[in-house]
Amino acid sequence: MTYLPDVNLWIAWTLEDHTHHHAALKWIEAAHDAIAFCRVTQMGFLRLLTNFHVMSDAVLSAPEAWRLLERIQADDRMVFVSEPPGLEDVWRRRTLSHKTSVNFWTDAYLSAFVEVAGYTLVTFDRGFEKRKDLAVHILKQ
Repeated sequence: MTYLPDVNLWIAWTLEDHTHHHAALKWIEAAHDAIAFCRVTQMGFLRLLTNFHVMSDAVLSAPEAWRLLERIQADDRMVFVSEPPGLEDVWRRRTLSHKTSVNFWTDAYLSAFVEVAGYTLVTFDRGFEKRKDLAVHILKQ
């Protein structure tokens, strides 16, 4: 099985003072299957690590963020996955009948990604609870 963590899991796991840090740490430590970054989660992770409004005094420079990502990816379970064929069609279909919201595009993209690739999305985002058609594992605090 391959898990595709949402950016919120990566950030919570990385920041020891994050509200969800212990839950993220527990999940990562218990995972025995592949844990994947896709381009969107990789970019979101790097973007947030270098954003002062998110990180405050712990904000990282771009080279520091890359080094942290490299340390994470040194774990044998961590993989980088490319977009599966057919992703854009499913992503587009998931966005045609919905009103937009703050995380609309990213959530639709990740939903389409796990659907097409056959992965399981791992997130703290309770908005995915209503997605009964999706392989999703919602972590609790």
